[in-house]
Amino acid sequence: MNAQWQSFVGWLPSHLQGLEIVAVAGLRITMILLAAWLAIVAAQRGIRTLRIRIASRLGDKGAVQRAETLGRVFRYLATVVISLLAGTLVLSEIGISVAPILGAAGVAGLAVGFGAQSLVKDYFTGLFLLVEDQIRQGDVVKLGEHAGAVEEVTLRYVRLRDYDGNVHFVPNGSISSVVNMGRDYAQAVVDVGVAYAASIDAAMKLMTEVTAGMRADPIYAPRIFDDLEMAGVDRWADSAVIIRARVKVAPLAQWTIRREFLRRLKLAFDEAGIEIPFPQLTLRRPQPQRQPQRGLCPELGEESAAR
Repeated sequence: MNAQWQSFVGWLPSHLQGLEIVAVAGLRITMILLAAWLAIVAAQRGIRTLRIRIASRLGDKGAVQRAETLGRVFRYLATVVISLLAGTLVLSEIGISVAPILGAAGVAGLAVGFGAQSLVKDYFTGLFLLVEDQIRQGDVVKLGEHAGAVEEVTLRYVRLRDYDGNVHFVPNGSISSVVNMGRDYAQAVVDVGVAYAASIDAAMKLMTEVTAGMRADPIYAPRIFDDLEMAGVDRWADSAVIIRARVKVAPLAQWTIRREFLRRLKLAFDEAGIEIPFPQLTLRRPQPQRQPQRGLCPELGEESAAR
């Protein structure tokens, strides 16, 4: 077909041949751009549809947001890749050699990569944080020296708000480890100190009864998943015997359950007469030594020590 077209163009006058070549090149460029536009629209619609279907099956708000973030990232990547391919084909149709441009782009990309290593690292780390579902919105996490509730997760940073209300923007590239305290379930760990003279068995029994009472309470029952797990005597402190125990609770409920447990246990210990010791310091003042008094003994007529 190409040979027949060239033979047909060869019969035309020279000025018409030039116009015909320009028209054919313009038609090809138009078809390339139209195909690229259709491919971008189809890719974005496909990614958006897939994201909506996935989000509709997820009940967690954080997971839905993660799906939306990934959807935006993939739509952007699809647009960039298709646009680059279309631009390369258009340059080939115009007659511009693509090889030098690609080489220059590679060198420029390498220079930008060296100059913005931290930024590139932030984006790559953020992508893996989202894909691997390490952090969700609403989780309570510890990222290095920063800890708090996750308010936003992007490819660039993670925004945290701590207990005091301070907002922390943590770049994803600086995250070396993630401690997530709000995933699936948590453990409310308590260390209870009792006096050495108190009955350890009685204290453990009261701890179990307090947990059973909280599980019977409709306010706290939905957030407590299991009975108290008694670890036993953890250590001998300076003024107390430390008993360690824990209870499996709902995510992010460990602090509320622990506070209420300690409040109720204090009341139970007071009622049972079990002492909760606190560090005490006893000061002993040495008595001053009494000096013997010297005087005259009337019978002996000499000095003698008064006894």
